[in-house]
Amino acid sequence: MTIDSVRGATGSGLEPELVQLLTPEGERVAHPDYPLDLTGDELRGLYRDLVIVRRVDREAVALTRQGELGLWASLLGQEAAQIGSGRALGPHDMVFPTYREHGVAWCRDVEPIKLLGLFRGVDHGGWDPAEHGFHLYTIVIGSQTLHAAGYAMGIQRDGVLGTDRAGAAIAYFGDGATSQGDVNEAFVFASVFNAPVVFFCQNNQWAISEPLEKQTRIPLYKRAQGYGFPGVRVDGNDVLACLAVTRKALREARDGQGPTLIEAFTYRMGAHTTTDDPTRYRLKAEEESWKLKDPIERLKAYLVRGEIADTAFLDEVEDEAKRVAADLRKACLELPDPGPEALFQHVYADPHPLVGEERERFAAYLASFEGATGE
Repeated sequence: MTIDSVRGATGSGLEPELVQLLTPEGERVAHPDYPLDLTGDELRGLYRDLVIVRRVDREAVALTRQGELGLWASLLGQEAAQIGSGRALGPHDMVFPTYREHGVAWCRDVEPIKLLGLFRGVDHGGWDPAEHGFHLYTIVIGSQTLHAAGYAMGIQRDGVLGTDRAGAAIAYFGDGATSQGDVNEAFVFASVFNAPVVFFCQNNQWAISEPLEKQTRIPLYKRAQGYGFPGVRVDGNDVLACLAVTRKALREARDGQGPTLIEAFTYRMGAHTTTDDPTRYRLKAEEESWKLKDPIERLKAYLVRGEIADTAFLDEVEDEAKRVAADLRKACLELPDPGPEALFQHVYADPHPLVGEERERFAAYLASFEGATGE
């Protein structure tokens, strides 16, 4: 079901349609509602994004296993959903991520080391959301959808929709988050106020150890119908389809046509986080079946078959990804530990008397240990 068909036939009972522009075998297919014409450079750029983001993710997992990060939420298998939607963003759009959108962060020029600082515990997020159009990571499940809806209502009240200065908000969340009250409340506000927001659900089939059937009895994108706005399901392992669908939804939001729910149908190939063991709750055969739908391999097959990329280019991308990973590892190990007083920084935008009092008391407590000797 396309965005337009939902707008014209909400509640029509039409069967789900998986929007796909690139098959798992790497064959290009057309879709009447989502035309996409990319140059060779743009296609090669998407492939570069996918490879580098996966390599960064692998390095972060390794750093966690070696005790250099406290935790990491891997995006393995979800690269196409993130890169495709991320490359659809415009300069005035604002992203509200969870804690797994490393690929979207890459598209918004957030340096990977900034992400690692958070998971290493040396800061609360070392990038400027306004500068990158990319909000700080949100750990509380689903709350970022309310932030996105509120931000979108602010855009609406700025009176810029339909102009060159128009932007939209986009909120990322998983299938498990759709069971949270915050997400449903965000749907209500966005629908009632016709806010310029795109809800991008990465349905990776597992909410930690809970399978999708414990979250819903209908396709997730159909939930949008009950709130009065369109929903669409896209092949989340198809970077081209994710780009085309998100680009259209964002454009319509900026034009004042209201919210859209995108369900990117994908799969989390790794653990929920590095503290999780997926072998305890899902079958190896399931993972193996999804390997055949790998987002990088299908785009690679298309590029090679169409002579859009040669071996030299593919090798160059691999080498670049290795250099990025090596630089990331070095930068991570060199991150300075913050002083104890850093706890009180960036709590409020302006000085606050209560925080100032707490800082002074804490400083006095630390000073009480100076010169003390132990036995």
